[in-house]
Amino acid sequence: MMLEDLFKEKILILDFGSQYTQLIARRVRELRTYCEIHPYSISPEAIRRFAPRGIILSGSPFSVYSRHAPRCSAQIFEMGYPVMGICYGMQLMADLLGGRVERSLRREYGRSEIKVDDGMPLFDGLQGRSPLIVWMSHGDRIESLPPRFRSIASSVNAPVAAMADESCRLFGLQFHPEVVHTPQGKAILKNFLFRICLCKGTWDMKSFIQHEVESIATTVGQRKVIAALSGGVDSSVSAVLTYRAVGSKLSCIFVDNGLLREGEADRLRRLVSNGFFPKTIFVDERKRFLKALKGVYAPERKRKIIGREFVRIFEEQLQKLSGRKRRQARASGRDFLVQGTIYPDVIESSPAGSRRGPSSTIKSHHNVGGLPRKMNLALIEPLRELFKDEVRAIGLELGLPLDIVSRQPFPGPGLAVRIVGEVTEKRIKMVRKADAIVEEEIRKAGLYSSLWQSFALLLPLRSVGVMGDERTYEHTIAIRAVSSVDGMTADWARLPENVLGTMSSRIVNEVKGVNRVVYDISSKPPATIEWE
Repeated sequence: MMLEDLFKEKILILDFGSQYTQLIARRVRELRTYCEIHPYSISPEAIRRFAPRGIILSGSPFSVYSRHAPRCSAQIFEMGYPVMGICYGMQLMADLLGGRVERSLRREYGRSEIKVDDGMPLFDGLQGRSPLIVWMSHGDRIESLPPRFRSIASSVNAPVAAMADESCRLFGLQFHPEVVHTPQGKAILKNFLFRICLCKGTWDMKSFIQHEVESIATTVGQRKVIAALSGGVDSSVSAVLTYRAVGSKLSCIFVDNGLLREGEADRLRRLVSNGFFPKTIFVDERKRFLKALKGVYAPERKRKIIGREFVRIFEEQLQKLSGRKRRQARASGRDFLVQGTIYPDVIESSPAGSRRGPSSTIKSHHNVGGLPRKMNLALIEPLRELFKDEVRAIGLELGLPLDIVSRQPFPGPGLAVRIVGEVTEKRIKMVRKADAIVEEEIRKAGLYSSLWQSFALLLPLRSVGVMGDERTYEHTIAIRAVSSVDGMTADWARLPENVLGTMSSRIVNEVKGVNRVVYDISSKPPATIEWE
């Protein structure tokens, strides 16, 4: 496949604030079709520049007749691109094109059955399975269709469960095809991509690697590059990918900020000695980070402090490497910092890829929203548009060891966001030891690869206990284990009781200062995976 074909097939997803917007992107990528999420307010001119094969309108918590409801330009439906609106996206399409949307007498949330029309390309191959099980989430419905549209599916509560203007390739679904609760949803998305938008599924990791290597090499030119290396999946893949592009121009910097997992520095030193990550510099800045975090309780403040300190350290190290004064470095153009930023980091830190949409900022990842505004380094983020499983696939293609590629995600701010409250040396030691016990027991039980994340965190709670016939008043450790596909949504893991019991017993007995262990059974949403 030619490189110019890699990004030729693009789907544009407009975000109206749905909790499922990222899941739409996830499903499209799974069908080997590249897509990007942009805010609903994108201009028709910007859409033409993007040149999508098709457009998907997301759902939204709003009603189309709400005062502050997000609305896109009606010109989108006249540009010749196939468009599919999902839930609110369908209702907005109907409203903008002359239909009528009204509040339904009976709201419809959860499982529903729909009957679909024969002969519709959107439901190709599914007619024999009608009625289809789908997931509804709406309080409004279409009472009057726009001109040229017809209903192509219905439910008991929604006479228009799907609609189409086949001549203009405009489609709407009242239900959510992107969620697992719509069993045939992926087939519907596939029909939209391949039968209506005429995509062929050219999104391929080998071609992506080739594309990024050429792009990085062109961007860097003769300037220097440093890579922020933590030993995790994202930073490791970014570093190896960049090294393939620029070779000896790259220097990796591993900063021991004192907030790492047990044995992390030693693990990375072994990888360096085995030939991975040539020109790696190890920097001990444990005291620096501890001092910067003293007296800080707010999680967002922690993230921003950590992001700021990382960048300053990288600038200092680059100045040492280059042997130039900062003023001279500015004059010759900024050098580059490689980060392992991935798409979920971008989405959660700033909606729709740092282009403000109606969604809420969940938290500032230290490498996105936590970066200082003024930097003497330009960023290279080769994985910025990828989900975690795509990053893992690239790592394997690049020849990284499976034990790196398969590692569970670890937050960039490290244990600082697994200590609820102030970060102190004593608290770091407690949570690090507890976390090591959790990982060890999860691996012993053969559960590590089946979980998205499993870890320990220290709560700002002390409670009464009895140890050695004496009263204690000690700290509480929470254990968190979740299953997920991409980290955007997650369910708490039903760990075996004996595994939980062993972890609890070991933590209380081996971690000084802890007398109570609890297990977090919250899913995402409404909770996030990390507590801070």
